[in-house]
Amino acid sequence: MKSKWRISLTAAVVAVGLLAPITVSAANAAPVEIPLWTHNGGNKAELADVNLVVKDFNASQSKYKVTVKAFPQINYNDAIVASAAANRLPCIMDTDAPVVPSWVYAGYLSPLTVDKKITNKLQTSVKGSYGGKLYSAGFYDAAIALLARKSTIADAGLRTPTVAKPWTLAEFNDALAKAKASGKFDYALSLGTGWDGEWYPYGFSPLLQSFGGDLIDRKGLKTAEGVLNGTAGVAWGKWFQNIFTSGLAPKKETADQRDNGFITGKIAYQWNGSWAAASAAEKLGDDFIALPPPNLGTKAYIGGGSWQWAVSSSCANKAGANAWLQFALQTKYLTKFADDLFNLPITPDATKASKIFGPGSKYSEFATFSATFALIRPATPAYPVIAKIYETATKDIINGADVQKTLDGAVDQINKNLKDNYYYVKKK
Repeated sequence: MKSKWRISLTAAVVAVGLLAPITVSAANAAPVEIPLWTHNGGNKAELADVNLVVKDFNASQSKYKVTVKAFPQINYNDAIVASAAANRLPCIMDTDAPVVPSWVYAGYLSPLTVDKKITNKLQTSVKGSYGGKLYSAGFYDAAIALLARKSTIADAGLRTPTVAKPWTLAEFNDALAKAKASGKFDYALSLGTGWDGEWYPYGFSPLLQSFGGDLIDRKGLKTAEGVLNGTAGVAWGKWFQNIFTSGLAPKKETADQRDNGFITGKIAYQWNGSWAAASAAEKLGDDFIALPPPNLGTKAYIGGGSWQWAVSSSCANKAGANAWLQFALQTKYLTKFADDLFNLPITPDATKASKIFGPGSKYSEFATFSATFALIRPATPAYPVIAKIYETATKDIINGADVQKTLDGAVDQINKNLKDNYYYVKKK
């Protein structure tokens, strides 16, 4: 899974004298520096693409000069928080999609002024909106799918699900049961329990939402009561728990099970992201297939939203920062980010131009999954807290805790946080 964030300083020209010297001075003035920070310090390929956009933008005009500072992802958030406390944020910064509302609430970000004709073409999951305003925009997205072998489906006599008709809950359960009964696999399903952190809400809350539950009531964003611990939420929890108690999936995957269990044939199906598709396809060849998410009750969902770009509220030259972002959202760059990094294109034109994800290409289904099934995580400043509470509750459920009591406890914690923070509504 992936992730992004930034700010700026401005230069002033003091002119003394007649009109002609003033005009010459302004024309010869050095470009205004626009600092950009990114979490890609450890990702050479993505950093190279960011640097290319910066280089091209700087060469395209003489008014602004964007400068790049890259941090290792592990240190990035600390750098942002420390800089915000000192009122020294950069002008442009990348941010992980679900934390955008909390950054807006904290006063870090300013609304984008990028031309709406451009942002309207972006897939909804790559736009960070809060309070009716757009604060961030991404260059790509990712998509989860159910990775499988065609031969596994055929041997079990199963229907191959499609975007128009995903597997139902009964069909998905049947597929897992038949994989286990075949005796060919150690486990029927890999769910990525070898990961921690954001994978839990990103990977598992769409299954809860497919049942009809959610992390919070999205209508008012003031309570989780009835949506996380209601009938649908409890049904999800019991079904999810049964996957582990019945031995269909390992409770805590080893690194080898997580990374190699599916491609080595020890696990029949894998719930994983588009980032895992290339190695699986290379290993399995024509037998590889990426299936759409199952519809477990209401609708099929996957998580939406990856790293996005924003402009800081303290940026002294927001116009220049927005100009860079608007320049970066050209189709040629969005296509390059997709094809170079194996990330998903997020406009119709970029998808059409993509050699990897375009129509008729080997991985075109992932772009379709993202455009069709992606649901962003709840747009609330409380999300980082909700995500952690949900992760803990889900791990407890996996390990056999009472589902209703566990979800009730999670709701109590979430609602307390909301109430303690006045439901994240600031006084006007």
